[in-house]
Amino acid sequence: MALARDRRAVERMLEVDLPATLGEIVGFVNNVFANSRAKGIVVGLSGGIDSAVTASVCVKAIGPEKVTGFLLFEKRTMESTDSKDARELARTLKIETLEFPIDEIFDSFLLNFPVKTKDRVTIGNLKARIRMASLYFIANARNFLVAGTGDRSEDLVGYFTKYGDGGVDFLPIAHLYKTQVKELGEHLGLPSQILNKPSSPNLWEGHKATDEIPMDYDMLDLALVSLFDLKMRPKEAAVVLGIDVEKLEEIIRLYNVSAHKRTYPPMVRSW
Repeated sequence: MALARDRRAVERMLEVDLPATLGEIVGFVNNVFANSRAKGIVVGLSGGIDSAVTASVCVKAIGPEKVTGFLLFEKRTMESTDSKDARELARTLKIETLEFPIDEIFDSFLLNFPVKTKDRVTIGNLKARIRMASLYFIANARNFLVAGTGDRSEDLVGYFTKYGDGGVDFLPIAHLYKTQVKELGEHLGLPSQILNKPSSPNLWEGHKATDEIPMDYDMLDLALVSLFDLKMRPKEAAVVLGIDVEKLEEIIRLYNVSAHKRTYPPMVRSW
């Protein structure tokens, strides 16, 4: 099969039938929930696009009375734009919300843990894992499922914390690239302040996703489609997209070094 050789062909790969996509996701969530015999779903609400879309599709699938939004900010950010957007979304969706500042647990861990570090990624990953533990405490206590909010763009480059935001029961939007998630959010009628907000895991002050990924999401998605869906070589994709080949090689490097995040842990023999 001939490969696409122009940018427009790559862009077409990102086009989605939004009503059909929404129906597929709602059906998926319904099926997962029915087979689990759980009583509800909990979603960590960050105020960003991924968690907003995830919460919205869960509500469409099983109803607002069975979905809980959990705000896991720090005290200093409990009145931030992100937290206010998360609360407003929950009010719009008519779902229960819980709030739990993670500062005391986080600070106590760093103070008392026998190994010390100033590496901000290590420390940031601790925050993500505290959030995961909090979500699962609710899930275990109430017989809920934890909905993951990850998308395909971040999955492919490993931009998530192993056993942090990567520790979930199911992933409703992990097959969608970030730009597709945004389009689905527009289709769902999400507010513009959420749709247009720069993506951030909020693992340290001023943290933005674009500080750690090779390029902004609009271009990243085109690069990912070229490399992983259309199987272009980096040099070919660089010509088609008009970007430096080094950035495409960096994407492949990130994909390779994060492979352990997307697979089951190695063992002596598989079942």
